[in-house]
Amino acid sequence: MKKNTPSDLVKTPENGIGAPDQGQGVQERNALEWGTRGTAGVSFAAALSLRDVDVSIGGHKILDKINLELVPGEIVCLLGESGSGKSTVLRVAAGIQEISAGQVLVNGAIVSKPGYAAPPHKRGVGLMFQDFALFPHLSLLDNVCFGLNRIERKEAIKQGRNALARVGLLDRQNDFPHMLSGGQQQRLALARSFAPRPGILMLDEPFSSLDARLRENVRAQTLAILRETSATTIIVTHDPEEAMVLGDRIALLREGKVAQIDTASQIYRYPSDIKIARFFSPLTEINTVVNDGHASTPLGEVATPDFKDGDKVKIAIRPVGALSLSKGNKGVRARIISKREALGFDIFEIGVHNIEAPISIRAPSDRGLAPGKDIFVTLKSEHVLVFDRN
Repeated sequence: MKKNTPSDLVKTPENGIGAPDQGQGVQERNALEWGTRGTAGVSFAAALSLRDVDVSIGGHKILDKINLELVPGEIVCLLGESGSGKSTVLRVAAGIQEISAGQVLVNGAIVSKPGYAAPPHKRGVGLMFQDFALFPHLSLLDNVCFGLNRIERKEAIKQGRNALARVGLLDRQNDFPHMLSGGQQQRLALARSFAPRPGILMLDEPFSSLDARLRENVRAQTLAILRETSATTIIVTHDPEEAMVLGDRIALLREGKVAQIDTASQIYRYPSDIKIARFFSPLTEINTVVNDGHASTPLGEVATPDFKDGDKVKIAIRPVGALSLSKGNKGVRARIISKREALGFDIFEIGVHNIEAPISIRAPSDRGLAPGKDIFVTLKSEHVLVFDRN
């Protein structure tokens, strides 16, 4: 069987110039055009396990007893601040970072242990790097076919073209990466990662370089492709909303450890500690003490069934859902300090007697509410979080 080299696959102009570059308006329009859904090709999804994995570099511990279990076809988002270990987990799972302790298994077979790491192609992993890592001297088709050198040339070209068609770039197959917009380069990198139909896909901050106008569309289309391939997927992100949209589960990392792993709904509604709650949204925090099964606040009482009388607790109120606004004489009197309009809803800062810091609230847009006006707020205690201050 003949192995392909990139130059075998597509004849490219010797001067490195393909089709004329498109105008900016055409590029922006094409950035929203994707191929037919359901045509990405199905992978044989693999199970992935990280068991008590440590990584130390230069005497500094990067990962500390990480445990992750991904079932075939699952999408897990690694979420956390910079330096929390997200990208290191991805590199360990992919086989490009050795571990100091523990094991990594794919379908029950050990692929990493101290002193040994099987390379990505031997564990069936497709990678999409944050900077895309495209080959500038290769055409789009050559880029996609680069990881297909273990199959016959004819089949490699067919598979590569199918991947380009799925991301809407087949008509640009002879062009070069520098001729693409940022959104199109992202799509090319995605096509290259799923073209070999790997059992596991790894995406490192795949949307961080896209502007907000494109991000939502590209994110939705990428999720559709991931579902089509059925590949087990790890996505690294620092954006909580992105993790909630994309992940079947979210693993929140903090200082090299898994602080909490659960579905988006569970981790948002029942965060393990207040630091996790703060990561998902800003909070208004009120210190108080439990008395007779309730915690009293200037906004009203909150039931505290998981605490005993005398416990010191912190009441945490999110901008969405926990407070309702009313112009009528119902609830606790408050004053609007500031107001910002944002795409169909308003962001208020309100002042309440005996609460030192302004409270942030997001509510449906209402032109009748303006800074300086008095309103009334009602606490929805079922949407309030309660944490032990100790």
